[in-house]
Amino acid sequence: MTDSIHPHLESAQYAQIAPAPRISLQAFCETHELAQLIAEAAIDRRMEKAHVKVNMGGASAAVEAYRTSPTPNVIVLETSASRAELTEQLDALAEFCDAGTKVIVIGKLNDITLYRELIARGVSDYLVKPFGVMDFIAALSAQYQQDSDTPLGRVIAVTGCKGGVGASSLAHNVAWAISRDLDASTVIVDLDLPFGTAGLDFNQDPPQGVAEAVFAPDRLDANLVDRLLSKCSDKLSILAAPATVERCYDFQETAFDALLEILRATTPYVVLDVPHLWTAWSRRMLVSADEALLVAAPDLAGLRNAKSLLDTLRAARKNDPAPRLVLNGVGMPKRPEIAIADFSKAVEAEPLALVPFDAKLFGAASNNGQMIEELDEGEKTAQIFSDIARAVTGRAPIKRERKGFLEPLLAALKG
Repeated sequence: MTDSIHPHLESAQYAQIAPAPRISLQAFCETHELAQLIAEAAIDRRMEKAHVKVNMGGASAAVEAYRTSPTPNVIVLETSASRAELTEQLDALAEFCDAGTKVIVIGKLNDITLYRELIARGVSDYLVKPFGVMDFIAALSAQYQQDSDTPLGRVIAVTGCKGGVGASSLAHNVAWAISRDLDASTVIVDLDLPFGTAGLDFNQDPPQGVAEAVFAPDRLDANLVDRLLSKCSDKLSILAAPATVERCYDFQETAFDALLEILRATTPYVVLDVPHLWTAWSRRMLVSADEALLVAAPDLAGLRNAKSLLDTLRAARKNDPAPRLVLNGVGMPKRPEIAIADFSKAVEAEPLALVPFDAKLFGAASNNGQMIEELDEGEKTAQIFSDIARAVTGRAPIKRERKGFLEPLLAALKG
């Protein structure tokens, strides 16, 4: 048999895996390797709603366990049995299975005929070893997404490694590039509720925004979110921050979960403008996003904070792409800067892009409520934002005469 029943996922496909719903899952393993794999899957961000318990003993242990106990939402069985033995084990388990329980069988035989027989007997899926953590999560997620043809939106979280490094400006320009250059519907969510600048940067003054969504969880649905969006163009909308200090914004860790779930289901790209602070909810935004983009200045504080954030996010996002790093304001006159090579070595990451310092250009854009690309479509900095947009959305980069991100910077500095 040469056809693979479940091919391994590429990293680019991870963003299309929907989070598992609030379910109970019990696995009965024969090998410690699979038990370890499922334990690792259980701590992935996509599995945080699921309650997972791993047992040893395989199918026979499962039959004994459910003689006197109700079955969970999902049973995972590892088996090395022959086809006939497996059939007997499943028949025995079926006597005690509650209606609605899904059964996922894991074996070593890559056999389409066996797969079809198992599906015909009511088995939800059959996975062939070996496979990875994300393959397992994808197979579980698919059990609850089969009836949905709607693609899952991609969430891109942007934050500064310290205050004043231009992370919001970069987030807004990248979102603009996604919507315009890639012709994709995009929403910017300004999470800096007391001081957010998304409204100013797009010359908007919406009466409602993200505060109405987060402070009215009982009314939150797709229709409410749609009414709260302020359109900046045909493809770009913002959920603006109130930008007032009339109240305190002390949120629970999961305060924005429902909002993001709605946006994921309705918008191809969601850009989160995450303020420079470290709370349970801001950490959650960076950890749970499909892409985490850190913005730093090439100075000592930027280096220290970038390394701290990169190390923390790498550990918390083991099954996701590595966080991206952008150095902003490079080449500021009279400011001592850390060499790019030394910065990269210290944080163990090559910058995705270097954005040159240009007070006149960014100042004019800010004062006019415009994006860089609106001021000068041929501006080299606008090309950098377009390249960043393609990188964080997984699109192929545009081939230019100046290849990469460094050349526009070097040309600007020489000028």
